[in-house]
Amino acid sequence: MRPILIVTVLLLTVGGARARGGGGHGLSGTGSSGASHAVSGYTTSRGTVVGPYHATNPNGTARDNFGTRGNVNPYTGAVGTHGADR
Repeated sequence: MRPILIVTVLLLTVGGARARGGGGHGLSGTGSSGASHAVSGYTTSRGTVVGPYHATNPNGTARDNFGTRGNVNPYTGAVGTHGADR
């Protein structure tokens, strides 16, 4: 019975780390940047309302952005769909 307990605790620990997401830390193994910042909501000149969101800090590459394919946004759980050349 002891091995089952250890596996259960391990799964709960790993699952809990993923569920927490936010806090400015990217998910391990996703390629997402660990450094991010909050962006305030705004209204565009055409009247489109954009709600507040989190974005990775600028660093000259798109490979670690939340929206890049292979990465996961730790705040929303959304999987990236854009190519790194964007």
